[in-house]
Amino acid sequence: MSLISDNLQAVLTDIQRVALDFGRSPEQVCLLAVSKTFGADAVLAAAECGQRAFGENYLQEALEKIELIHRQMTDLVLEWHFIGPIQSNKTRPIAENFDWVHSVDREKIAQRLSEQRPSELPPLNICLQVNISGEASKSGVLPNEAVAVALKIAQLPRLRLRGLMAVPEPTSDEQQQRLAFRHLKQLNDEIIRQGIVLDTLSMGMSSDLHAAIAEGSTMVRIGTAIFGSRNYAK
Repeated sequence: MSLISDNLQAVLTDIQRVALDFGRSPEQVCLLAVSKTFGADAVLAAAECGQRAFGENYLQEALEKIELIHRQMTDLVLEWHFIGPIQSNKTRPIAENFDWVHSVDREKIAQRLSEQRPSELPPLNICLQVNISGEASKSGVLPNEAVAVALKIAQLPRLRLRGLMAVPEPTSDEQQQRLAFRHLKQLNDEIIRQGIVLDTLSMGMSSDLHAAIAEGSTMVRIGTAIFGSRNYAK
C-alpha cells in the first residue's frame, strides 16, 4: 500500500502549496479522503500515514467497512463522514454510525437525523448541501432557499450545523469554478450574519481543488488521487 502513502503525501503537499499561493494557512484546509468502493485495507493504509477523516457514499458498504475496521483495530479512532444521497429510510443507521453528514438536502432529513441521533453520542455534525448550479440531476437546496433551511436546521437538537457543501456543475474553466464556490461562500457568510456560528465549507474535489481553496474551502473531498481508479462493478 506504499502507493496510497505516496499519493496521500502528494495530495497534502498540493493542498499546502495551493493554500499558500492564495495567502491562506494550510491548516485551514482539511483533507477528507473519499474511500467509497475501496476496502478496509485501503482505509487502514491511509490511516497508517496519519489520515483520520474518511468519506463514504454508499451506506451498506460503509457500515460493513466501519465494523470491520473497528474489529481489526479497536484502538484506532477514525472520523466517518457520510457524503452520499440520503433516503428517509436510511437516516437511522447514518445517525448512529457517522460523525459528519455533508449531504443533508432538506429539512425532513435533518429532523430525522436529529430524532435518531443516540443521546450518548456527541451531536452529529451537519453540512447543508446546496445545489449551487441549479442542476436538475443534483441533490441540494436551491441557493435562494439555503439560508432559511439552514436557520431551521441550526435549531434542531442533537445536531450541529457546521456549514455548507456543494458539488458544482463540472467545468474545466477555473474562473467558472471559482464563481460557483464564491457563491457558496457568500451564502455561508449570510448565514453567519444571521447569528449562526459556522466553520466549514465542504467544497472541492480533485478536478476543482485549486478553485475551491482559492474561494475559502475548509474541507476538500479527494478520492481517486489517493486511492486510485474506482471499480464500481464490485
